[in-house]
Amino acid sequence: MLQYIVRKGDTVRRIAAAHGLTSGHVIQGNPWAADQPYLFPGQVLFLPSVQRRRHIAQEGERMKDVAALYGVSLEALEQLNPGISPGGFCAPGKTLVIPASERAAVVTLRGEYGPSELAADIGLLINKYPFISASTIGFSVLGKPLHLLRIGSGRRRLHVNAALHANEWLTSPCLLAFLEQYAEAYEKGRKWNGHSPEGWFNNWTVWAVPMANPDGVELVQEGAGPWHPYRRELAEWNGGRGSFRHWKANIRGVDLGDQFPAFWEEEQSRRGMSGPSPQDYGGPSPLSEPEAAALASLCEKAPADIAVSLHSQGQEIYWNYRGYEPPESRELAERLALAGGYRAVALTESDAGFKDWFIMKFRKPGFTVELGLGRNPLPLEDFEDLTLETGQILAAILSQ
Repeated sequence: MLQYIVRKGDTVRRIAAAHGLTSGHVIQGNPWAADQPYLFPGQVLFLPSVQRRRHIAQEGERMKDVAALYGVSLEALEQLNPGISPGGFCAPGKTLVIPASERAAVVTLRGEYGPSELAADIGLLINKYPFISASTIGFSVLGKPLHLLRIGSGRRRLHVNAALHANEWLTSPCLLAFLEQYAEAYEKGRKWNGHSPEGWFNNWTVWAVPMANPDGVELVQEGAGPWHPYRRELAEWNGGRGSFRHWKANIRGVDLGDQFPAFWEEEQSRRGMSGPSPQDYGGPSPLSEPEAAALASLCEKAPADIAVSLHSQGQEIYWNYRGYEPPESRELAERLALAGGYRAVALTESDAGFKDWFIMKFRKPGFTVELGLGRNPLPLEDFEDLTLETGQILAAILSQ
């Protein structure tokens, strides 16, 4: 067994991914970890040694078939199996040692996806695709950058944000992964699921804020240990619970989904929350939180033709707001819902959200998209499906 000392930011999933293990392997060797909401820096884990994958060659199977099956290169397969003929057939019954799968995409999940993973992937993406530009629109309460990505050269603007609610963090890699797929297809002159990225690029500019609440995301994933500057306050606001998996708010206990100046007072009265909380507290005033204020400022400086805020879960698309929405909103929402396999829903008795403010402020189509089904945070296993659904919905906008 390998002895591993936990560091800040480590989670069971992240440690497992870094060592080629599953979360189950880590828990099996450290059963107490299943009863802890978070790991603590300095804790010792015992990790089993990793056994290489093996494959028994089948009748008529070629080496390139095996390489494709496991997502590895012929060269890597040959290195671990000296003497094989890379271009030929495998001897039936021969045991082949399979190397680790190669990482084709930049945006992948190697455990929870937090601010560090986002920053690293943005760096890789802008290096790989120079036509993607990156900047920041401000900083969170704890000083984390609020990243902005732009792709396209078109006159029309599409604003998309994700992870406004902390425990809905899976929306971040879904958005970023779609942008990567878009960029790759555009660069190679290929279609994306029947759509033309070249047309997207020429007609639209996408302004994407992939993680609007980085402090909250990190809290959900890593907890509030002794190092955390808000440790005492968070424990009180969380009712003494050790886990923050249910947390939606920012690090000051303000729900960013109730922060925008669109009948804010009515929403505050309806929610009935008078102070910091895991959710539903709209803050002392509209746009009091730097994360919400940065989003609003971005939209005012660069008004969008359409705005989308990615949330989870429910497989629903909300499109209206108190009659301020333009006439085309309903039809467009139905098209987006059809593209993603979702339902278009006219929402009532809900105010102060980003979509609400955007519609009321600009009289343009705005949508809240509730990705997936289940309980937040949604399982990592849903990532591939949700990325496709995100792309199908956004593609329906970009292709019009």
